[in-house]
Amino acid sequence: MGAADAVPGVSGGTIAFISGIYEELVNTISSVNLSLITTLRKKGFSAFWKQLNGSFLLALLSGILLSFVSFMRLAKYLIEYHPVLIWSFFFGLIVASIIYVGKQIKKWRPVTVIALIAGTGIAYFITTLASLGSNENSFFLFFAGAIAICAMILPGISGSFILVILGAYKTLSDAIHDIDIKRLLLFTGGAVVGLLSFSRLLKWLFKHYENTTLALLTGFIVGSLNKIWPWKETITVYSKELGEVVPFSEISKMGTLSVYQQQIKNFDSYKTTIEQSIGPMRFTEINSGMDAQVFYAIVLAILGFLTIFVLERFANSKKL
Repeated sequence: MGAADAVPGVSGGTIAFISGIYEELVNTISSVNLSLITTLRKKGFSAFWKQLNGSFLLALLSGILLSFVSFMRLAKYLIEYHPVLIWSFFFGLIVASIIYVGKQIKKWRPVTVIALIAGTGIAYFITTLASLGSNENSFFLFFAGAIAICAMILPGISGSFILVILGAYKTLSDAIHDIDIKRLLLFTGGAVVGLLSFSRLLKWLFKHYENTTLALLTGFIVGSLNKIWPWKETITVYSKELGEVVPFSEISKMGTLSVYQQQIKNFDSYKTTIEQSIGPMRFTEINSGMDAQVFYAIVLAILGFLTIFVLERFANSKKL
C-alpha cells in the first residue's frame, strides 16, 4: 500500500482491497474513539490493545510508512527516467484490479450500474484537473494531508495524485528528504483527522449499501486509468522560474515534458499542469521519432496484471 501510494496515479486502497484487508482496515480505523482511553484507564493496556486491533494497525501502518518513504525516491527516479515503463506496469495492475473488485459485487441493479458510471466519471474528471504549482506553505500540508488520506484509502483514487493536484507533492517530498519534522507532523496531523472522519462514512456505506459502494469504488478504478495511461502529450506546464502556467509548445519542440526533462537533465523547473493520453504512434511522432517502447510496455503491463492475481491467491490462502 505504501509503495502504491507513493506513485501519483495509483491507490493504496486498491492494494488493500485485493489483499483482503480493506473492510478490516476501514472498521478498525472507524473504531478509534475516546472510549479507548476509558478502556485503557479501567481495564489496562491489554484490553486497550485488543479493542484498538493494535497488532493489525501496527503491522499495517509501519509497513505503509517504511514503504512509502523508501519507495518514494525510487518512484521519483522511475517516473523521471522510465515513465512509459512504470506506467505500463501500473496500468496492467489497475486493469486486473477492476476485474477483481468488480467480482465482489453480488447483484447488479440499476442503482449499481449508475454508481459504476458515476464513479468512473468522477475519477476520470479528477485525472483531467490541472495541477497547481508547488505550495510551500507548511500549514497547507495539514489541509493536504486530510484530503489526500481520504483518497489513499479509496480504491482507484490516488492520494499522491491529489497531492500533485493540490501542489503539495513536492513540498511533502522535500520534507521527507530534509527530515523537516514540523512539516511532517503537520501533514500527519491532517492525515489523522481526515482518516478518522472519512473511515466512519465508509464503514456506514459498506454496512447499508455494500453493492452500490463496491460499484462506485470499481468506477473509481476504471476512471483512474486515464491518469495511468503510459503515453502522454503535455499541453501546459507550470514554470517555477516564471511562477505561472505556460503552453509547453513555448518551452520545447518535444511533445512530452518527461522526454524534454530527460534531455536537459532537469526535473524541477517545470511541472505538468494539463496533459492528455495519446497512442504510441502519436507519442513517437511528437517526440522526434523517439521509441515508444511498445513491446516492453506490453510485457510490463502483463506483469502488473499477473501481480494482482498473485496477491489475490496469497490473500485467499491466508483466509484458508
